[in-house]
Amino acid sequence: MSSETISLVVRPRGRPIKNLPQSISVRPEDSATDIFQKIAEASKFSVHRLRVTKGSDGSAIPKSRDVTVYDTGLRNKSAIDVKDLGPQIGWQTVFLIEYFGPILIHPLFYFGRSFIYGTSKPPSELQTITLIMVVLHFLKREYETLFVHRFSSATMPFNNVFRNSAHYWLLSGLNMAYWIYKPNSPTAGPSNPLITYAGTVLYIVGELCNLSTHITLRNLRRPGSTERGIPKGLGFGMVTCPNYTFEIMSWVGVWLVSWSLSTAVFLVTAIVPMTAWAKKKERRYRSEFGDKYKRKRFVIMPGIY
Repeated sequence: MSSETISLVVRPRGRPIKNLPQSISVRPEDSATDIFQKIAEASKFSVHRLRVTKGSDGSAIPKSRDVTVYDTGLRNKSAIDVKDLGPQIGWQTVFLIEYFGPILIHPLFYFGRSFIYGTSKPPSELQTITLIMVVLHFLKREYETLFVHRFSSATMPFNNVFRNSAHYWLLSGLNMAYWIYKPNSPTAGPSNPLITYAGTVLYIVGELCNLSTHITLRNLRRPGSTERGIPKGLGFGMVTCPNYTFEIMSWVGVWLVSWSLSTAVFLVTAIVPMTAWAKKKERRYRSEFGDKYKRKRFVIMPGIY
């Protein structure tokens, strides 16, 4: 591989980028990240706001230090297209905002029953248990966001935060809270001890096992790296994404305690995208690891799907 400097032709794609250079100079042994940094320095944009693709076939240039310019197939006078992805926001920040919704909304409805429903009747035992379950679940998610998860992408478009947050603020926040803490809701009545205990056990087991799988996934990736390994351990021998399996188990537990249709609606709307993500991950594992990866027949639910 030659260490001589090569010139890459830079072309704008989509919205204009002020100060975008017409070309940049790099060495074949430089990392692909250097391409982004040179463009960012010239245009005064964050590297996270830029998408760079090969002019020849439109394939994306990875923002990786483990891939060299030569590895990307770029040569002297090759063209690269640069797109402005718009204002960005950190993935960690997005998750913190998403999960804060239910943490805020459920206590507001629980403690504000006299103002919201016009009742002086105290919350029932089931309403109290449901409140604790929901708040603890999302506090756990906040903790995982801060101290467990490692993100393959640093940022996402800022406008997406509203779409992503709607799922939690509206469905698991406003919709669930309004119906669960009503004076005449199913949770306002007496509990069935057997169903309540079963739901509580499912919830606790699901939450703890879900945390365990998240720690397993975290340990597959070195800090600052995007490379992944093959996950092994609790649940990974049965399905592709046991973290989703245990997530579902936990919410089934909440549903058994709250016995609310709104909880079921949130659960179903969560299962649909989780299934799609799990199927996509199974395909990626098979493609990335080949025969090293033990193929899974079921992606989320053992023996079912």
